[in-house]
Amino acid sequence: MTTIALHKPYGVLSQYTPDGSPNRTLAELGLPPAVWPVGRLDADSEGLLILTADKRLIDRLMSPRHAHRKTYWVQVERIPDDAALHALAAGVEISGGRTRPAQARRIDPPALPPRDPPIRYRKSVPDCWIELTITEGRNRQVRKMTAAVGHPTLRLVRAAIGDYALGDLARGAHRVLDAGDLARLLA
Repeated sequence: MTTIALHKPYGVLSQYTPDGSPNRTLAELGLPPAVWPVGRLDADSEGLLILTADKRLIDRLMSPRHAHRKTYWVQVERIPDDAALHALAAGVEISGGRTRPAQARRIDPPALPPRDPPIRYRKSVPDCWIELTITEGRNRQVRKMTAAVGHPTLRLVRAAIGDYALGDLARGAHRVLDAGDLARLLA
């Protein structure tokens, strides 16, 4: 069965059918037939999205019992101090429940093309990039986590799933995964 990695652009829904919004859909990206997204990335998020028809792979990546790692690069308002990063790592209260422990650290700005449209810029409010690795996938979880510690998300990019990284895959492009790629994905 074909499994692909897609660099989902900003403003694209993680579905093939329109939802009435001005957002584009996966149908416009020239993907192979009969593959569906494993999980979601909101229209205002970008980065690595896996698509497949392999039900065992979907279960392995999505089931909470597997606690599969997903790594995000998150541009946030202001510079999070060590206490904010520790709170993200320990788990925060969002949507009536505490998140699982995560990994959180400040990082240098990643080598990404500028977002179109660009994020809002405020001269008086600095921003910072953090890397956040989580093992669950609640609705808008990363955005809610950063907001809970006082650092709203400005830009969100899924950089990796398991050990499979987005790498140099161009925005809007996809590649078919081989056995080595799948092994990294499932690591």
